Amino acid sequence: MARHIPYNNPELAPVKEASLQGAAISMEALGIEALRIRFKDKKAWAPELTDESKLILSRVANEAGTGVPLKQAAVLIPLVKEGGSLKILLTQRAAHLNDHPGQISFPGGRHEKTDGTLIATALREAEEEIGLDKSFVELLGELPDYFTVTGYRVTPVVGIIHELPALTIDANEVAGIFQVPLEFLMNPANHELREIKGPDTYRTFYAMPYDEYFIWGATAGMLRNLYHFLSAE
Repeated sequence: MARHIPYNNPELAPVKEASLQGAAISMEALGIEALRIRFKDKKAWAPELTDESKLILSRVANEAGTGVPLKQAAVLIPLVKEGGSLKILLTQRAAHLNDHPGQISFPGGRHEKTDGTLIATALREAEEEIGLDKSFVELLGELPDYFTVTGYRVTPVVGIIHELPALTIDANEVAGIFQVPLEFLMNPANHELREIKGPDTYRTFYAMPYDEYFIWGATAGMLRNLYHFLSAE
């Protein structure tokens, strides 16, 4: 399969492994109080480096001293309370964007000096992209940085939204929003490992198809790290 086909149409990339190994996170462990406790714990765990992250980190190491640093960014992983469970709010990026057009992502973007902190970046971007005021977000904590092949070092910030307000989408950046049950995304039976093959390249990536949405790449990679974080013993 030619290299450019899966990148433009990742759903065409063949599945290397479906229903990945590992126990699903229990509903009890996905409760709000359990999540608060988990983010305060210091359980040992190791984030997973995807092929994408390994590729860019290798490139940065090989180009050390060239003055081309990784670009810092942050995203908000919004856990929306709905009834007795939580859902993750995701966006579909506008098709005309230069980076990851049309892909499923978390609200977020590049860090600005005026932000001060990366948490502030995630909250600002969420307000700009989908109209989510930071006063609605209960911050839980951060996950380890995720490195994208486009040269971004992304800090995922996790927060709970107890009552989702009316949102206003910035059509210049976001084509739409939707929600996925946290229980679905924290079950490796719903995770796939797909592969891209070309004349001079081979790379795997994670995917988590849900209804008509194809969650893959960096977003799926960060969700995998959330799974590893919550499954640590």
